[in-house]
Amino acid sequence: MNFTRLWLLNLVWFLPFLIFLLIVAGRKRSQALDGFADNDLLLRLCIPESRARRVVKTIFLLAAMGLMIFSLAGPRWGERFQEVTQRGVDIMICMDVSTSMMVEDIKPNRLGRAKWEVMDLIKVIRGDRIGLVAFAGRAFLHCPLTLDYNALLMFLDQLSPDLIPVYGTDLGDAIDTACASFDKKSNTDKVILLITDGEDNEKHGLSAAQRAGDDGVRIFVFGIGDPTGGPVPQMGKGGFEKDDGGKLVLSKLDEQTLTDIARASGGVYVRSIEGDMDLDRLYFDGIQKKTEARTLKSGKIKVFEERFYLFLTAAFVLLLLEGLFDERLFQKRAD
Repeated sequence: MNFTRLWLLNLVWFLPFLIFLLIVAGRKRSQALDGFADNDLLLRLCIPESRARRVVKTIFLLAAMGLMIFSLAGPRWGERFQEVTQRGVDIMICMDVSTSMMVEDIKPNRLGRAKWEVMDLIKVIRGDRIGLVAFAGRAFLHCPLTLDYNALLMFLDQLSPDLIPVYGTDLGDAIDTACASFDKKSNTDKVILLITDGEDNEKHGLSAAQRAGDDGVRIFVFGIGDPTGGPVPQMGKGGFEKDDGGKLVLSKLDEQTLTDIARASGGVYVRSIEGDMDLDRLYFDGIQKKTEARTLKSGKIKVFEERFYLFLTAAFVLLLLEGLFDERLFQKRAD
């Protein structure tokens, strides 16, 4: 036997407390009756109660509560094998971690907002394999395709501009790295979810997107930032980046480049708007509508038989008996 919620068995410690409450309530009831009338008058006014029957009723009640707690813990025994199939698509998230992603034109900053959006997305995804590519001036596979979303969240939390020491933003390398990370032998629909502010310093993004489209990989782009831009912070130094003329370096969301990249591969571009579930909409209205879910994993799993209903039924019977059992049954009124 095992339990699905073993910790609920700790509620059994509530039963001694309940016994204490019942004893206190019984004594207060007796004291109230004693104050109402003497014993001879009570025998004439009320049918006397049987202490033994009262104890039996209490036992019925406590046993029923104990069985209900046992039922809530989810007892299981016996097992069977169940055929399971998991269907979905392969999604490689390409996350920009360049210094421009630290611009605070959206709160808390572009990278922080992107992480929040991905975490919300993972909560609604069911069945898709997801991987993670981090990129700045270079790109690398941070987490391979997996169905373990908790592991992916751990890798997502590690993303920061310090992760990649190469300055700049190379969208082409990010797309090429993501394409190379897919399983070439799988016929599953393949998707790249590119999350960036669109500053393609190397200008290879569009050509890489065209190659990806030729290989059947769709790129869905999620733009992070404001088209009017914001100053780029100096990492580890404080203040903001300045050009050779001493002017602040502004990082602006390049929507035109990102739109062209999405169109080149048959994907969709969406810009993040504060307070809106943009990435969720991109997933449901874009990825799911333009791709076909295929079998990613199938096999048999061992399933334990749930037996909670046996104890719940027994608890119901005991409560029924407790209600029907009269502690004054067969007692005669004193004359």
